[in-house]
Amino acid sequence: MDDRETDTALLRRLFDRAVEVADPMRSLAAHLPPKPGGRVVVIGAGKASARMAEAVEAAWGPCEGLVITRYGHARPCQGIEVVEAAHPVPDAAGVAATRRMLALVAGLGADDFVLALISGGGSALLCAPAKGLTLSDKQAVARDLLASGAPISEINGVRKQLSAVKGGRLAAAAYPARMLALMVSDVPGDDPAHIASGPTVGDAGDVVRAAEVLADWGVTPPPAVAAHLAKGGAPVRPDDPRLSRVENVVYAAPSQSLEAAAVLARSEGIEVMLLGADIEGEARDVADQHATLALGLQRSRGGGTAPPLLILSGGELTVTRRGDGSGGPNAEYCLALALALAGAPGIHALACDTDGVDGIAEVAGATITPDTVARARAMKLDPDSALARNDAHGFFGALGDQVVTGPTLTNVNDFRAILIR
Repeated sequence: MDDRETDTALLRRLFDRAVEVADPMRSLAAHLPPKPGGRVVVIGAGKASARMAEAVEAAWGPCEGLVITRYGHARPCQGIEVVEAAHPVPDAAGVAATRRMLALVAGLGADDFVLALISGGGSALLCAPAKGLTLSDKQAVARDLLASGAPISEINGVRKQLSAVKGGRLAAAAYPARMLALMVSDVPGDDPAHIASGPTVGDAGDVVRAAEVLADWGVTPPPAVAAHLAKGGAPVRPDDPRLSRVENVVYAAPSQSLEAAAVLARSEGIEVMLLGADIEGEARDVADQHATLALGLQRSRGGGTAPPLLILSGGELTVTRRGDGSGGPNAEYCLALALALAGAPGIHALACDTDGVDGIAEVAGATITPDTVARARAMKLDPDSALARNDAHGFFGALGDQVVTGPTLTNVNDFRAILIR
């Protein structure tokens, strides 16, 4: 195995470790209370929700309930029903399942208990258009915002104002039942209000800000959405009495996965620089910044006398859609990084989404090596053109450097690693 293959394999092991520690089957049970007496209803939404439900039943036995996950992410459960729906743009299956979930918690009493399992992806999967809006209205706004390059916090702020289930409305519907919401964070900062657009967390935003976000990012909403935002809504505020019996717990977060990868790297004699788990920004811009950092560190370390150095970071990058290619933020980051590094020897990198889905492609991300650009050009691939067209997945697919995991059944956001020798 040559150095390129050895370092790529090392980066993949670090990524796998980051995913492993966030697997609900390994991590959720420690945060469950003893199963309450009386009626217990389990609900949830997100890419990890089916795996979370599976973990709950492994601890508690068969339960009544319903969770909504992405197509292909279902798990076998004993009593909890698992429904698959579309992500990142909602579909009719998600709307129908959300209506059923709201009906399931309606009419619960003060002696009943609701366990809510919330993870990234729930913003699309848990879909109930606000009064006067349709699914097509929500789909149009989602598509345009996702292509605009807007950060996820801004996108989710808009989603809340167009929803009958987000921004605390799911928890309010279950009142006066007691609720524990266990969350897997996929958002920078791990704010429960932003995870899956906060269906169990009160909303501090407003329709004015939502309209401003659409304008800021060049999104023209459908007429019904514009009218809805103009007339205002009835938000569930954080101090709403209907949220008084809700406890929100973020039990798995990107920082934990990055630290697990760092521990593994240090055990193999590698120095680690953690840049943080909350990095946001345009994928190609962040790649340029990280390339400058990596090259500077390589120069300052004096060649082959220093131990290898690993730069780790997480967060959620964005892509402003400019072309007609196939690519997500992690693959686009890798492509821009390879171009910025310009074949610098001794630097390898990996960037992947921990849920196994980068953008809308069934690809986690990609790896790069010092000869990525040279190999591409020898194959008549144009990396600059691929970046201009947002075609990073096509580029790395042709090179054979995609990372394909299938559904990982968890979601703690982006994982980026740069190894410097």
